[in-house]
This record gives sequence, structure tokens and C-alpha cells, in this order.
Amino acid sequence: MDATPTTTFDSATGRVRAGEAADDVARDLYAELTEAERLDLLDGDTPFWPGMAEILFEGYNTRPIPMGAVERLGIPGLLFADGPRGMVVGHSTAFPVAMARGATWDVELEERIGEVIGAEGRVQGANFFGGVCINLPRHPAWGRVQETYGEDPVLLGELGAALARGAGRHLMACVKHYALNSMENARFSVDVQVDEATLHEFYLPHFRRVIEAGAPAVMSAYNSVNGEWAGQNADLLTRVLRDDWGFEGVVITDFIWGMRDGTAALRAGLDVEAPFRQQRGAHLADDLAAGRAGWDDVERAGLRTLAAQLRLYAGRTAAEPTEPVAGPAHRALAREAAQRSMVLLRNQPVGGSGSALLPLHAPDLRRVTVLGRLADLPNTGDRGSSDVRAPSVVTPLEGLRDALPDADVVHVAEPDPRAAARAAADSDVAVVVVGYTAADEGEFVGGDIFGRPELTALYPEPETDADRELQRRMTQAAAEGLSMAGSEDAGGDRADLHLRPEDVELIRAVAAANPRTVVAVVAAGTVLMDEWQDDVPAIVLAWYSGMEGGAALADLLLGAVDASGRLPFCIPTSADHLPDFDRDATSVTYDRWFGQRRLEHFGLAPAYPLGFGLSYTTVAVEVLDAARDGEEGVVVLALVRNTGHRDGRHVVQVYGRAADGERFLLGFAPVAVAAGEAVEVTVPASLRPLGRWDGERREIRVPQGPYPLEVGSYWGDPQAVGVEV
Repeated sequence: MDATPTTTFDSATGRVRAGEAADDVARDLYAELTEAERLDLLDGDTPFWPGMAEILFEGYNTRPIPMGAVERLGIPGLLFADGPRGMVVGHSTAFPVAMARGATWDVELEERIGEVIGAEGRVQGANFFGGVCINLPRHPAWGRVQETYGEDPVLLGELGAALARGAGRHLMACVKHYALNSMENARFSVDVQVDEATLHEFYLPHFRRVIEAGAPAVMSAYNSVNGEWAGQNADLLTRVLRDDWGFEGVVITDFIWGMRDGTAALRAGLDVEAPFRQQRGAHLADDLAAGRAGWDDVERAGLRTLAAQLRLYAGRTAAEPTEPVAGPAHRALAREAAQRSMVLLRNQPVGGSGSALLPLHAPDLRRVTVLGRLADLPNTGDRGSSDVRAPSVVTPLEGLRDALPDADVVHVAEPDPRAAARAAADSDVAVVVVGYTAADEGEFVGGDIFGRPELTALYPEPETDADRELQRRMTQAAAEGLSMAGSEDAGGDRADLHLRPEDVELIRAVAAANPRTVVAVVAAGTVLMDEWQDDVPAIVLAWYSGMEGGAALADLLLGAVDASGRLPFCIPTSADHLPDFDRDATSVTYDRWFGQRRLEHFGLAPAYPLGFGLSYTTVAVEVLDAARDGEEGVVVLALVRNTGHRDGRHVVQVYGRAADGERFLLGFAPVAVAAGEAVEVTVPASLRPLGRWDGERREIRVPQGPYPLEVGSYWGDPQAVGVEV
């Protein structure tokens, strides 16, 4: 019987699996490469113009995008698939957007989601997942806020680390966009100014946390930082990432416009130009000949990408996946995530019973009216690089109809508020679904991008008639101002944090006609509700909730699950309480005052604070113990008692105060507690947020303490239990 044939890469992988260092084996593998192959490690394998044609006319990332493959030696290269709401390639499971999953505050759940995303990518040919997005949204108008987990560095870091761990069992998890990428329309032109202490204390800790958790790859950002583009910023890419944090993995650019000088980026520590053969393919060989870079720079980057691949293939702990893509088990997980994510913001009594409107009692419902233009719309998020092409989507209307087979579930899609009021008036309950779509927020690649001289200068010269025709069409799109997804789904940064006026008019008309009105808000982040929230008894922040979101909404409204989501950001009472935001800015300064900490600093009460969310039950929390755990850690042992009559889930949140009195989130843990029962929960927390940047030693220095802690249910909870460690 013939032995199974192996490639040079297979043999190298076997050596690493047997215990040899990946860096040493990578060096031997590199020695086998020709000069041309060594250069090919450093960019995409697809020529630029055919690659652009595929994105624009066939769809973005419908199959893995190869970078740095060497077929002669069996080197697979980086086989890229995007995220983070699921695998973008194929027809994969669409989970709730990352911000919705941030509202679960559930590290274990996010790791399970990462495992599924990684498995679905692996069986569809990917080995590299570009979906661990942990940018901090300095302002909630940021168009891509749906791709990240919340406003707090601790929440971002812990959930990002969980996703990377889960996905990392199958493929390389890439953390992005490094760094300070939290504006959409201006991302190709804005320079973010930030002082060193603010950078390290607020805008980088979550990146460091995910890298400490073992993420093997980083994607640089489009914007510039302190005057240098992030994709060729030596301070970020080498001094901080590698020298300060000890990162040994591979760094790739954001796509197409992610660096302005491929050779300068190589010297600065950028390894792979993504996703196509573009600037480096056109210029790097000549730049090496001219002395603008050295072959030692090429070797350094090449060894990193080879070692990352060897570590993945030698260290995979998960077996080859057997569950079908978007199969029943994966859909069930998407539904669970959506259930846990939805935040009950308001739940007032209706009528003379004194009971809150939610949860609804299904046997009492004979007629339910579901209203709004979004009620029967598959609406899982924007149409940009994170768009997952799920095989099907359960809408809110479908979810309620499936859950209430014996009720008359009526749908009113017309925007006329008078007709809506008439339809709702004689219903047992009215459910109004309002909010946003991809036309209102999300990734934005405006047509002018294709025509900006500073960006078109990054393209190689067309070589064929097909290339030249594509260049002409892109120029035409720029002149007409079209978005990459078409003008209908423009996305971008939000211009207004309120609902559309027609949504507000609909809510008011329905609530006036039927006091038993529930409003489900579909959005990625903060929605200001001051002009209508007091008109309705119940409000649910339902998010872009994935392919099973409609079923999950029905589960929540009917009490099949507890309302357990908690806000991953605060909601202010006014947009005036937020930092200035100019979505067309060319320069902006980031300081430490954003989100909940900004409101507290300026003495402004939020409409809903960070960590807030109502439940269908009540709990009491007792602190049993709190002790230091190493130099930077604390472990809190709490007893959570369910004092209500329904099973529930609670999120224990630990806050601490720095020496100057400023409050910080330090840790959290969700726990399920049956009615009348009590459960002990261990809450790991980090003291690192209380530290301050020491520029001379280049580290966050945590003071010795003592540390006053607050163990509560949300930021500023007056019922929080105080304890000192």
C-alpha cells in the first residue's frame, strides 16, 4: 500500500506537532522558497483588477480569498473569510451582530459562537477569520458600531478574547481594526490625534487582552494615528504591538486602501497586503533593488506568516466539523444568542391589575397586531464586509405567527398611522417594530472612493481590456456617487440618533389606540427615545438579531425565556451629552471622556446606564468573598438569589474606583438562577483599568490599593454591595 503523499508544508507541520519551534521550522521552510515566492508571501494571490471585478460583480468574499499561498510546496497561505456576525463565505449561520452579543455579557456563549463560526469557515475552505472586531465606539453614530461589542474596554476585551478562542480551534482569528477606527465615512482620510496615556489606558487595552488570549493575527486600520497611516505606523505595529506586548503573529492590512506605501509599511512591521496583488506586486521588487527596503524586511514578514500557518495546522485541537453549515444545531445557537441579547428597557403595568405588560400570556391572546415597515423584513445588519448570506431569516412577524398558532396575528405594513391605529385598537396587544436598516447605518464605501486621486494612485496599471473597462466603470460610479452596495443601502455613520419621524408617528398613533403596546427597536447601538418612550408601557432593544431573531423575539415577549440582555453602552438623554462628531472630519482628537464615563464626569444622568436591563424576576446579590488574584486580578464570589417566581438570568457586574474617584468596569459574569433558588457565582475581574500609563517604563502600572469595589447590576447601581480588597 502506497504511503499517503505529503507536501513540504505537511512535513513542516509534522515537525511542529512533534515539538519543534514553529519559528525554527518556518525558517527552514523559507529557505526552500525562490526569491519570487518570498515576495508572493507578502500580498494577495489574486491580481488586483480581476479581484475587484469579483467583489463588485459577483459579491464580496463569497469564497475564501487566498494570500501568500505557494502551491509548489503545499503552503496554503492565508485563506481569508470575513465576519463577525458569522462566516461571510457561502450561506452560513447569521448570528446576532456583535453589539447584540455584547449585550449578553456572556463569555462562554461567545466562545461557543466562535467555535461554530470557525467550524463553518473551516469546512468551506477558510483558515483565516477576519472577524474579531473590537474597536471602541467613541461616539454611537459610528456606522460600524454593530460589529463591535460595546463601549467599555473590559467588555470588548473579554468578548473579543472569547470569540478568538472559539474560532481559533479551527482557524486563525484576526483582531481588527488596529487602531482607533471608530468613524466610517471619514475612515480613509481622518487623522486621529490622541495622547499616549489616553491611547494605552482606553483605546488599546482590549487589543492587548485579545492578543494575550492568543489571537495570531491583527488587521491594521484605514485611518491615520497621530499623523501616520495605521497600516504603516511603526509606533503601533512594532513598538507597541511587538516590543511592548510581545506579539509574534502576522499583521495584514485592511482591504485595498489599507496602506499608502507598501514598502514603508513593510519596514514599519506590516506583513501582508490584503486582499489582492496590488502595491507590493507593482513596486516592491523595484524598491528592494533601489534600497528602499531590504531582503531582511521581506524575510521577517515572510517568516511571520509561515509560522502563523504552521502553528494553526500543527496545533488544531478541534476535529473536522461534521455539523452542516447553518444546520439545526447552529441555528439553535443563533436563537439562543438572540434570546440572551435582547434588552428589556421598559416594562410598565397596564390596566388595573398592577402587572407589567410583559411577558405576554399566550393563552389570553386571540388577536395580535404586528406593525411597522421592519416587521416582516429580513434585517440582519448592513450590506458591507460583515454581511452573512444566511439561507433563511425568521422575521418578527414569522416568529410571532409560529409561536401563536391559535391567535390571529395581523400584519400592518402600511405607514399610515391612522390605519395602523384602527388595526391595533381591537387587538389584545400591538407589537410595533421600528428602527434601522442597512440604508441607515453600516459599512460605507461611497462611489467617490473609487475616484479619489490619493486612493486611485494605489491601484496598479490595468493590463487587459477587461481591466480598463472595470477602471472606467469605477470612475463612472465615483462620478455618480454610488456606494459599493448601491445607493439603496448606503449605510455610513448615522446623522441622527433618533428614530425616523414616521416611526415615531406610528408609535404614538398605535399607543394612543391600544395601551397594550410593545415597541421592538431594531438597531446596532444607541437610539434616543425621549420623545416617545413615556407613551408606551414596554420597550425591547431587539438589535439586528440574526437569522433566528424573529423566533427569539417571540420567545422573549411570551416569557419562554427571561429578559436577560444588559446594555453594552449607556443611552444618554440627549445627543448634546455626547462628544462632538463630524462624520466628514479630516482630523479629530480622542480623549478619555466618552460613553458612560463622560456622563458621570460631567454630572449628566443617563436615560439608561451601562449594564442596565430589566428582568421578569427579581434577584438579591450577596458578596461572600473578594480577594486579590495575582498582581492585577481580583476574584469576587457572590451569591445570587432569585427572589421572584420565574426562572431568570442575571449579570453580576464588578466596578472599581481609581484613586481619583473615577469608576471603571472591572469584571462581570452571567448566571442562571431558578425561581426561589440561590447560586454562587465566581466573577473574575481585572485591576488593570484602575492603572495609569507609565511612559518611561512603557506599561500600565496598577497601584497597590486598597481598592473599593461595587458589586451591582449596572453602572452606578444604588443597590450595589460595597467591598474593599
